[in-house]
Order: sequence, then structure tokens, then C-alpha cells
Amino acid sequence: MPKLLRIFTTGMFISFLGSLPLGTLNVAAMQMTIYQGIAAGLWFSAGSLSVEAIYVRLSLVAMDWVRKQKRLFQILEFVTLAIIVLLAISSFYAAWHSTRSDVPVEPGYLKSSLHPYFLGFVMSAVNPVQIPFWFGWSTVLFTKKVLLPRNDHYNTYIGGIALGTLLGNFVFVFGGHAIASRISGNQHLLNWIIGGIFTITAIIQVYKMVRNKGAAHRLEHPEQHTQPFEENIDEIHNQ
Repeated sequence: MPKLLRIFTTGMFISFLGSLPLGTLNVAAMQMTIYQGIAAGLWFSAGSLSVEAIYVRLSLVAMDWVRKQKRLFQILEFVTLAIIVLLAISSFYAAWHSTRSDVPVEPGYLKSSLHPYFLGFVMSAVNPVQIPFWFGWSTVLFTKKVLLPRNDHYNTYIGGIALGTLLGNFVFVFGGHAIASRISGNQHLLNWIIGGIFTITAIIQVYKMVRNKGAAHRLEHPEQHTQPFEENIDEIHNQ
């Protein structure tokens, strides 16, 4: 397999798998699709993807600077936690009022005056999880010499990441569209479920912060978070 194709495939593989676990952004994209349609969900995903590309580029060319921003990431973790809590409250509020009035009520954050693209951009920009995630993987790939400090390698890698994230978001966007077609009159139930997901996410976030396993820890110990998938990356690179 040609070198650049291996880099592209590696970035796509990592990004796709990293996009599948339930999280703030992909659940929000699904919820937006349910209430505003596929186009809104895709615009939201495009906004979050744009930030991810910027952060990956930063992790590639400014590793030393990124490694020193422990305090910044700790602050962003608190900001992210506040956003998750607000999303949970918004979803529970919508579920409660939909139940009482029998009229579907959109969660408050979906009524933002921001275009879905910019809403996704802003929500992704304050989410610190993806920065140490890609910092860790970029470090591993440099160490294994999968990546070299060359612009063609960087651009190919980011292109693969973009496609992988997009495919991962498709699961939630088109899954949300499928759900929307089946829950006519029962949107309140979905909001209860999504509110519960955000609540669990907030609890996990607090646990990681208390146990020092959050974004700052990922920066200091990237190998602990990439090791389970490194064998798969080696298989891709050796094909």
C-alpha cells in the first residue's frame, strides 16, 4: 500500500472509531437532526469537524506548546462540564413540557440564533477532549514513523481524519433521521433518554476530573490511551 494511502487510512480508522462512542457532540448532532432535519445535523457536524481539523494541525506542528497548556485544558474541562449539564437540563426541560402539553418542545440550545455550523464550531471549540486525543495519536504515529514532519503527510492525515469523523457522524445524523420517522408524538421520550445520556456523560466527566484522568492526564500519558488500538494501526501500516 502506498505511503500516503496508509497515512490516509490510518487517520480515517482512528477518527471513525473515535467518533462512535456517545459524546456531547455526536448526541447533539443526532438530536438536532431529529428536530431540524438532516441538513442541520450535517451542518452541525461540519462545524465540529472544522475545529477538529484545526486542533489536529495544532497537535502536529506545536506539540511542545500543547504539552505545556495543562492549566488551559483544566479550565476547558470545567467549561465542557457546564455545557453538558446545561444540555441535560435543556433536554429534561423539553421532555417535561412535551409531556405536559403533548406538543413537542425542542431543547433550548437547538433554538439558538446561531447557524448549526457555527453552533457545532463553538461547541467543539470548547471541548478539550479531542486535543489530547489527537496529541496522543500524533505522538504515537511520529514515534512509529508512520507520520513524518512533511506537509503532504500532514494534509493526507487530516484528510483521512475528516472522512473518518464524517462517516462516524453519519451514523448519528442518519440514525437520528431514522429515529425521527418512528417517534411521531413521542419526542418527549427521546428527550428523557438524551437527557439521561448527557447526565451520564457529566458524571463520567466529573469522575475523570476527580481521578485526574481528564484532558491534562492524556497530555502527560498519551500512551495509556492509545495502546489498545496500536496493534490495529500496525496491521494497517504493514499491509
